[in-house]
Amino acid sequence: MIGKAAATGLAILSLGLVLAGCDGGSKPAATPTPKAAATFTTRYKATPSKVLTAVRKRGYVACGVNPGLPGFAYPDVRGAWRGFDVDFCRAVAAAVLGDADKVRFVAIGGPDRFGALQRGEIDILSRNTSWSFSRDAGLGLDFAATTYFDGQGFLAPKALGLSSAQELSGARICVQAGTASQDNVADFFHAHGLSYKPVVVASEAEGRRLYESEGCDVFTADISALAGSRSVLNNPSAHVILPDVISKEPLGPVVRQNDPVWADIVRWAVYATILGEEMGLSSKTVASARDTSGNPEVRRLLGVDANYGALLGLNRDWAYQVIRQVGAYQEIFDRNIGPQSALKLDRGLNALWNAPKPGLLYAPPFR
Repeated sequence: MIGKAAATGLAILSLGLVLAGCDGGSKPAATPTPKAAATFTTRYKATPSKVLTAVRKRGYVACGVNPGLPGFAYPDVRGAWRGFDVDFCRAVAAAVLGDADKVRFVAIGGPDRFGALQRGEIDILSRNTSWSFSRDAGLGLDFAATTYFDGQGFLAPKALGLSSAQELSGARICVQAGTASQDNVADFFHAHGLSYKPVVVASEAEGRRLYESEGCDVFTADISALAGSRSVLNNPSAHVILPDVISKEPLGPVVRQNDPVWADIVRWAVYATILGEEMGLSSKTVASARDTSGNPEVRRLLGVDANYGALLGLNRDWAYQVIRQVGAYQEIFDRNIGPQSALKLDRGLNALWNAPKPGLLYAPPFR
């Protein structure tokens, strides 16, 4: 026997069905059709880069570099600038002028490197410079990309028999003025309750000379810079870089903050070298790849199937010129600071994100 509540429910349901059947002239409510996805046929048109206009008018890129840091920036016996940081300036010149040699290098000391950029004396600062909050937010400058992931360390004579920087209490430590290294070493010794005597020098070269003449016990700087310094000492094998890494030092080119298109140009000139390595391209193979590759991303990057350069006011083949004239990231690394150089640094954190031993090197997709 059906209860009173159940009977009432059935009656209401039956009534609803009858009413629905009697409404012969009505149509079921239409399901709302979703709006079509936006088609990005009308692209944002950025304000043309004033720096790019000036560079093209004068015919060269003005690039601030270290006065002399082995592996990163140094004039060779013929006076031509060489090095890891130098090559990224050349990459920008290849992208914007089609000629990697159209660069004028300006040797800049550590204390005035940001001032020279702020005053417009250079277009790019590519001088083993660390990206930090206060520099990024407080100087009116932008760090375009990280070209080398580094950290601060200590160079010491092997004869001291040191195994850790925590054994350096009371040591005389050479450190370059106007660099993050000054603050980092102070933080490290304070945090570990150790004392030290800073020996402040004006340049890497002065610090190296003072260290080698025993004017200080150890030399502190970015580990890559210490490797460069060690490579030109009278007896490199008599010196060791201690295992301690006391800071994070992401190094890369810096530009003024008031020209976002120029910042994008410098950023993507760097990324073109990274993407080149990721796609298996090199200065020797890129011409063939442009003609034969079936990889859609390779064809986009090299300007075969799309003109992405127009978005930044560049020629269609800007990335092709970067890789053809300067090389993919691996080539730049290997010849300046890697196995083909006196520094012989491992890739370490600077390996590609998808390498067998993955690193931090990563470029956004080119699409």
